[in-house]
Formats: sequence, structure tokens, C-alpha cells
Amino acid sequence: MKNRVYMLGIIIWLAQINYVNAANKIVVMNVANIFQQSAQRTEIIKQLEYEFKDRAAELEMMEHDLQTKMQTLQRDGATMTASDRNTLEKSLIAQRELFSNKAKLFQQENHARQTEERDKILDMIYKIVKNIAKKENYDIVIDTNAVVYFSSHIKDITDSVSNQMRVK
Repeated sequence: MKNRVYMLGIIIWLAQINYVNAANKIVVMNVANIFQQSAQRTEIIKQLEYEFKDRAAELEMMEHDLQTKMQTLQRDGATMTASDRNTLEKSLIAQRELFSNKAKLFQQENHARQTEERDKILDMIYKIVKNIAKKENYDIVIDTNAVVYFSSHIKDITDSVSNQMRVK
């Protein structure tokens, strides 16, 4: 909230100094839109699916095996000997714990990799924005998601950034 108030204060200050000049020096862009439509994001999704597919398949097999054993226990538990039922229950508990630990680790590592790759793409976007801003002499570039309202005379550079993302 402080950032929005601070940014609004800067915009108002710049507008008071020279309304026309300030409006030409402030631009907006939609970072989320650029990110969602980037070819790099699509490639990263495919790469991460490939990177984690073996572990995901292993977890699916473990889950299927657990379900099969639980169904066996439910179906045949009443007719099993106490020793066999006890052995199956202990096996299920151990297998469920192993599955849970592996699934948790998988989820953490997958999330870490997604975050790492997302940050690379965002860094690329910000470098492109910085280059455009320097080249075009923009003083302020604001993400449209951080602004409640901006008038039509404020330039939107989303398409320019998206086009340069396609080239990279």
C-alpha cells in the first residue's frame, strides 16, 4: 500500500511540474500478460514436465499400489488371520509414510524449480523494459496491475515488450 501511495505521489508531483512532459515520460505495461504469453514460459513448462516425469510416474505407481493394498485390506481384512492383517496394516503405514515423504519432497523441488525458472523469465522481462525505457527516455514504467486507473494518454508498452520477448 505504501508503494502505491508513494508512486501516486511521484506521478502527481511530475504532473504538476509539467503535465504534458510528465505524461510522455510515464508508461505502463502488463507484466502478467507478457509472462503468460511468453514462448519462454511454454518451453519451461515442457522442460519441467520432462525433468520431473520419472518421479511423478514413480509417485503414481506408489499411490496405485497403496490404493490396491488398502482395497485388499478393506475387502479381505475380516477374513484374514490377525497376523496377516497386522502385517498388511504395518506395511500400509510404512508405505504411506514413504509415499508422503517422497510426495512432499517432489512438491518442494518442483515448486523451487518453477520459481527459479519464473524468476529467470521475469528478469528477462525487466531487462527488456529497462532497455526500452532508456532508449525511449521514459522516466517511470508502472505495471498496470499496480495502478487502479490510468488515462488513455498514458502509453502502454506491453506489446513492445512482448515483441522483444519473442525475439529472445
